[in-house]
Amino acid sequence: MRSRPIGFLVSTLAGAALAFGGTTASASPSAAPAPDSASAATARAADGCYTWSGILREGSSGEAVRQLQIRVAGYPGTGNQIAIDGAFGPATKAAVSRFQSAYGLAADGIAGPATFNKIYQLQDDDCTPVNFTYAELNRCNSDWSGGKVSAATARANALVTMWKLQAMRHAMGDRPITVNGGFRSVSCNSAVGGAANSRHMYGHAADLGAGSQGFCALAQAARNHGFTEILGPGYPGHNDHTHVAGGSGRFWSAPSCGI
Repeated sequence: MRSRPIGFLVSTLAGAALAFGGTTASASPSAAPAPDSASAATARAADGCYTWSGILREGSSGEAVRQLQIRVAGYPGTGNQIAIDGAFGPATKAAVSRFQSAYGLAADGIAGPATFNKIYQLQDDDCTPVNFTYAELNRCNSDWSGGKVSAATARANALVTMWKLQAMRHAMGDRPITVNGGFRSVSCNSAVGGAANSRHMYGHAADLGAGSQGFCALAQAARNHGFTEILGPGYPGHNDHTHVAGGSGRFWSAPSCGI
């Protein structure tokens, strides 16, 4: 695990109302505190990446919800995938509840201080989960350009992929997951003989090494963590790695693993 300063969420920000129901919680950075206000002086950004304030629940909307959805993208339920759309609906509530349960929190599907503090512990200042890096998800070029989507979109998709992998890693006993590749530009994809419609070119995909888990265990676990494409042993060209990806549709094929 990479070291980083861990901040702690202040549940009540001076001068800011908590957001309930259909309202949106405020995000970092916090407003500058009044010089003579001790409580305001402690209401600084709780995290170097992103800070939530207030409560998020079903009916909430906005950027604070979208940021939460990225972090719980790996908890959609078997065979499912949640939308990263800033709308806190039933699927997001269920994902939050599964995240909470996975970390021993009260699983009420409402995101408040305890949920946010756990997320702060799990992320680095660049918003990646502590056990994965952008460099692991892009061995093609340094600027995420040349794929089937804009560089910004490819990078954003890779971030969601990393949070899914973080959830999967935790579910598998917090043993390291080896990522051998992720995003590819069209030229990088062609150079390695990738499929013409490969999800690698969208930033959605990661190729996993066997590690201590083995290819089949990885493929089987991926079904529970938001991956709509899983290819592994028994599928042509995938006996030496497990491929996982997000995106529309579903295609799972790892015949040697019972998938």
